Amino acid sequence: MDVAAETESDEKLIRDKNFTRYKKRFMKRQWEDSSQDKKENGESEEKKLCEKPVERIKRKKMALLLGYCGVDYYGMQRNPGVRTIEEDLLKALFEAKYITEEDFNNQQNAQFQRSSRTDKGVSAARQVVSLKLPLEVNIEEINSRLPECIKVFGIKRVTNKFNSKIKCNARTYSYTLPTYVFEPSLNTEEERKLYRISEEKLKSISEVLALYKGTKNYHNFTEKKHYQDPSACRYMMSFSLDRVFIESDWEFAELLVKGQSFMLHQIRKMVGFMIAILRGQTDIATLEKAFSKEKVMIPTAPGLGLVLDKVHYERYDARYKNSHDSLTWDAEEELVRKFKAEQINPTIIKGEIEGNSMGLWLEKLSLHSFEPSEDVPEEKETESGEKETDDADGDIETPATENDCVEANEVGDKTVEATRSD
Repeated sequence: MDVAAETESDEKLIRDKNFTRYKKRFMKRQWEDSSQDKKENGESEEKKLCEKPVERIKRKKMALLLGYCGVDYYGMQRNPGVRTIEEDLLKALFEAKYITEEDFNNQQNAQFQRSSRTDKGVSAARQVVSLKLPLEVNIEEINSRLPECIKVFGIKRVTNKFNSKIKCNARTYSYTLPTYVFEPSLNTEEERKLYRISEEKLKSISEVLALYKGTKNYHNFTEKKHYQDPSACRYMMSFSLDRVFIESDWEFAELLVKGQSFMLHQIRKMVGFMIAILRGQTDIATLEKAFSKEKVMIPTAPGLGLVLDKVHYERYDARYKNSHDSLTWDAEEELVRKFKAEQINPTIIKGEIEGNSMGLWLEKLSLHSFEPSEDVPEEKETESGEKETDDADGDIETPATENDCVEANEVGDKTVEATRSD
């Protein structure tokens, strides 16, 4: 009786083993072994060959210096469905076989990064991007696949962890505009064409621009930014009128602003506010109010004259001066100047003279109100952890801290630059 029960139990156990993981693995190995005819030494009769042989090319992190006229583009950053600078650049690199198809479809595979993200219509004289490329790269081969409005000036080997955005410790932008915008009494095109700025007006411009220097709260100079958000504080190293020049019988001025970082529309609003003060539509007291927690509606100047002039890597150069090339790009300076003279400057001048870009904006400025009204929706407060976006005026990376804003209010122009770890 006991023996029969034990035999029945063993048979049940054996049947159940057919459903165990061990049994399934065993059957799989049996199938794999029987599917191939093997030689005595254990090798199969036919070896599986790769359909496409993979050519392995050693790639290292590189920094590219390039310039572009962005008038006909929807900004620097890649955006599906619209024409962008990155799209044309990556396409040229792919066609030249310096990046793979996977890199082209997803530039993060090549660790692609840009120093500043310029917005629609904004140009750049010295933009820097970083990505992994072969050690041997022919610049002319890349440029031959790019439109005339985009040009690569130089390529340098950088450290493996180099990031053109994070390692950039400052950015300089230029803004070119006709000088007649500072004189409100000029109404006709002929009057504006013959206008020449006075020394007194130049002095007034410098005085207003000097008010932007130091660390201040720029929550009114961007979109959807609250006064208490620490990232609203920005450090401006300098803002000045660099030169006045005549082009096609019209007088123009070029402004230069250097800052640690910028926010959405910040530079264009800084320029717009300055023009409004010079034209007598508001005063310096309103500008000082804009740096406080109160809400001030600031006009945004056109994007045509805005150009990313230079990105600065002084800290990187100082740290790696004995092992890597400097990112000052002195040898490429003549190429940059020639490109600006042929591609960027003529587009700005033409847009102002023929397109009347600033003249049309001045018509809107005359109706502008600096006080919030019911017709203008209030901007929502942003939480400290909200993700921010970049714009033509630069990247929002590494803003000054909240303590820097407090210090700026206490010591004014004596504010020191906010530090950042590389």
